[in-house]
Amino acid sequence: MKTRTAHRCLAAIAAALLLAPVAAARTAARERMRTYANPVDVDYRYNFEQLNERISYRTGADPVIVRDTDAYYLFMTLADGYWRSTNLLDWKFVSPTRWPIGSIVAPAVLVDHDRLILMPSMDNPAPIFATRDPASGTLDLLTRVTPVLPNSMYVAPGATLPPGKVPPGPNDPDLFLDDDGRTYLYFGSSNVFPIYGIEVDLDHGLRYLGTPRPLLRLDPARHGWERFGRDQRGEGVLPFIEGAWMNKVGGRYYLQYAAPGTEFNAYATGTYVGDAPFGPFTYANNNPVAYKPGGFVEGIGHGNTFFDAHGNAWNTGTSWIGVNWPFERRIGLYPARFDAEGMHVSTRFGDFPHYMPTTRIDDPGALFTHWMLLSYRKPAQASSTLASAKPGEFAPANVTDEDPRTFWVAARNEAGQTLTVDLGAVKNLRAIQVDFADYESARFGDAADVYTDFRLEHSLDARDWHPLAATSGGRRDRPNAYFELESVVRARYVRYVHGHVGAANLAISDLRVFGDAGGNPPGVPVLIAARRTTDPRAMTVEWKPVAGAVGYNVRWGLRPDRLEQCYQVFVDRGTRLEIRSLNAGIEYDVAVEAFDENGVSAPSSAVHVH
Repeated sequence: MKTRTAHRCLAAIAAALLLAPVAAARTAARERMRTYANPVDVDYRYNFEQLNERISYRTGADPVIVRDTDAYYLFMTLADGYWRSTNLLDWKFVSPTRWPIGSIVAPAVLVDHDRLILMPSMDNPAPIFATRDPASGTLDLLTRVTPVLPNSMYVAPGATLPPGKVPPGPNDPDLFLDDDGRTYLYFGSSNVFPIYGIEVDLDHGLRYLGTPRPLLRLDPARHGWERFGRDQRGEGVLPFIEGAWMNKVGGRYYLQYAAPGTEFNAYATGTYVGDAPFGPFTYANNNPVAYKPGGFVEGIGHGNTFFDAHGNAWNTGTSWIGVNWPFERRIGLYPARFDAEGMHVSTRFGDFPHYMPTTRIDDPGALFTHWMLLSYRKPAQASSTLASAKPGEFAPANVTDEDPRTFWVAARNEAGQTLTVDLGAVKNLRAIQVDFADYESARFGDAADVYTDFRLEHSLDARDWHPLAATSGGRRDRPNAYFELESVVRARYVRYVHGHVGAANLAISDLRVFGDAGGNPPGVPVLIAARRTTDPRAMTVEWKPVAGAVGYNVRWGLRPDRLEQCYQVFVDRGTRLEIRSLNAGIEYDVAVEAFDENGVSAPSSAVHVH
């Protein structure tokens, strides 16, 4: 069985290789690779935490994916188990032989030689689990109870700790096995306290070696993306630092962290880089290294970074929904890269279909399929709609607005209900994603009748219907069901035909159709201005509208050829955007590209922002 150390060595070697050009990689991808789209298509579990308040919702957050031998294992918050995949596409839920009655939140997962170790986030001493056969679900106890965290003490909310003391925990833990066989624990989740690190011994249970060291603190006065609130507009509220994760690549230690809060679109991941497990660490000027504030999937903080069987880097993250509860969430998977300039995560078109590579890919951006969104703001009709005192609250039109916080609700949750989207003309269809919502679902845990069953049909004239896709392969819940079509389908209409959902109501937030309209990409936008505001952590970007555009990507970075930050906006939002995630004292280059149903324009001329 391969060790985590071996995986990291492989990653370090692979990160230095230069392979096929981008164009060749994209051609190979079209010939051999399957696709996926975020949010990840797994059976997110119903949550019991708001049972007494009767607030029901599916959720998934704080993901960790690790590779063990020939398979990948996905863990997340409040799942009552975990998932297994051999290809990062098809995930099967594993029901473990034992699990805490209060479930597991924000776990640390480590492949340590011939065992997988699972450590929950904790405020008090608690069990840690281990298995030598994760595929079977057989979990043993590494220890029934962890020792008390050295120098920890309770303090009242808002109070300070005496020097040398740390809060109880470890919260949001991460276990890291270094090349020399020594193991380290990084932890912390607070808007007061930093990320800490401590060496541990896992040979006989868990033993702390030494005392926790403070490693990272937020600096929102200089780092705009660390500010609290939607689009970093929560000035005056202390932001949270959490979700530590460590990777060692090319002899460098990348200590990652999440900020400013999981319940916002701006939830992101940053990194500090050092030459030793405890640093000293240097802030990466291209932070946040994983940032996705716009589009259908918003938010990418608190996940992990791992390497697949081909040496490709991947970053997972937590996406915000927040309809029924502020912490109603999903998870995303994004291609990443480590190079001489540091760590980078590709989020451009991050919720459109992407190829899953079957070999080493040098450029993560080459995995974008260029299958464009065909359903945005297209008219939709339904067989029935639940009545509401708020006009349009549950209307069919909500399923094409690219907003998971609006949805259609059928008048009755019964087989045969239909939802039809008119694409306006005959288009080339390549993939469909059906995203369900929870409206008064009245479910608080898994059950035999919690599964999703439906079929999709297509038509040229809305009279003669043909099969397009359908759920299959056994009963399972698919809140974010994604279907890649076997071949291009020419159609104008797409119809959802309902079979079953385990919720009390049939509610769909979005029916997303991808492909192309058979035309030319949009024209190149003209960038009018990009300038810093009076706040050195913010800039405004303004451009001229492009005829026929569906939306725009505002892109920026440290050089014109490294515009790795991206904020996607749809055309009805306008052509002016304030970006509040900059690092004070860092200069940027900015460009804008347009996209429509045919493709993506070339970027505008870049503007340098001092």
